[in-house]
Amino acid sequence: MSREKVVLAYSGGLDTSCILKILQERGYDVIAYVADVGQKENFESLKLRALETGASKVYVEDLQREFVTDFIFPAIAGNAVYEGRYLLGTSLARPLIARRQVEIALKENARYVSHGSTGKGNDQVRFELAYAALAPQLKVIAPWKESSFLERFKGRQDLIRYAKENAIPVEATAEKPYSTDENLMHKSYEAGMLEDPLLTPPEDIYRLTRSPRNAPEEGCRLKVEFKDALPVAVENLDDGTRKEEPWALFSYLNDLGSLHGVGRIDIVENRFVGIKSRGVYETPGGTILHHALRDLEGIAMDREVMRLRNSLAPKFAELIYNGFWFSPEMDFLRAAFTQAESLIDGYVNLELYRGNVMIQGRFSPSSLYNQELSSMDVEGGYDQKDAAGFIQLNALRLRAHKVILGE
Repeated sequence: MSREKVVLAYSGGLDTSCILKILQERGYDVIAYVADVGQKENFESLKLRALETGASKVYVEDLQREFVTDFIFPAIAGNAVYEGRYLLGTSLARPLIARRQVEIALKENARYVSHGSTGKGNDQVRFELAYAALAPQLKVIAPWKESSFLERFKGRQDLIRYAKENAIPVEATAEKPYSTDENLMHKSYEAGMLEDPLLTPPEDIYRLTRSPRNAPEEGCRLKVEFKDALPVAVENLDDGTRKEEPWALFSYLNDLGSLHGVGRIDIVENRFVGIKSRGVYETPGGTILHHALRDLEGIAMDREVMRLRNSLAPKFAELIYNGFWFSPEMDFLRAAFTQAESLIDGYVNLELYRGNVMIQGRFSPSSLYNQELSSMDVEGGYDQKDAAGFIQLNALRLRAHKVILGE
């Protein structure tokens, strides 16, 4: 009798390695799925470890280019900044990872999908909402929300013991000082010693970016080009290097931003499940594009369109963070944002210098900026006497309030 198939989102870490074995103990045919979204891993080693642990098959999927074009660039175009600071790295990758997992499950005629996310975090929500939206017929196995699993494994040490007893090849031997997540958009650090919100992260925690104090004394001048608010080219104005292919462009900005100490933040954020969490993030390339595009919008986007888009941008970021990438409301927002982003064409000149992204100029063929109209030296078709009536009308309600107060 054939066993039921389950596709497990497998990272090779302690949790998913143990869960793979536990699923096998329960009688499932476990297909491990590894998503390459830009993390620095030895994927051949991961594949071998999954097979050694008992997976019947292992998929290693390179999703980096899809990640850039389908998720990172649209998020930056829509000004997705969670709680005013976080450019959304982990939460952007999860719907992509889940989408491919569902595709594999359907291809393999599997009835189940599984993940190793805990019941306290955001990722469980992101994965499971994506499964529900894309293939509601699939059943989810989430061990960290099962009573039997929680009774058996009280914490990390229990998992380590189980791994040793079952000869599961994992690198974990003791409690790490913090946990990390890495992809093309960012590297994050949380938990462990970082749970103290007053603790200053040690410099050696940062793995992507050089400290601004140790960044080169000479800055790096760049020209970043956009079409419909999407990056189409980056040119290094110092050495002439030019990148146009999306993945190469973004990777190049990551390298330059890392060298110059760009993109570090340390925040306390609100998880969807209601818990506050302290996170330290490095987002070099995304930070550069964010600053460049916001500047280009200043010259090329209509004032009222920008105000409306910016009023909706926090909701856009919240939907991404909370796991609603595949939802009707997200479809609505992205359609509106696509309209707002049309004609946001042109380029921005900037300099990277010791943690800063300094804008130095911009040009757009669809510019709404009228130099003559703005000039203090040229009349430019603007009659300054008209301002008297404009001010008079706007002052009416202020005068009314003064009269009501009897002052």
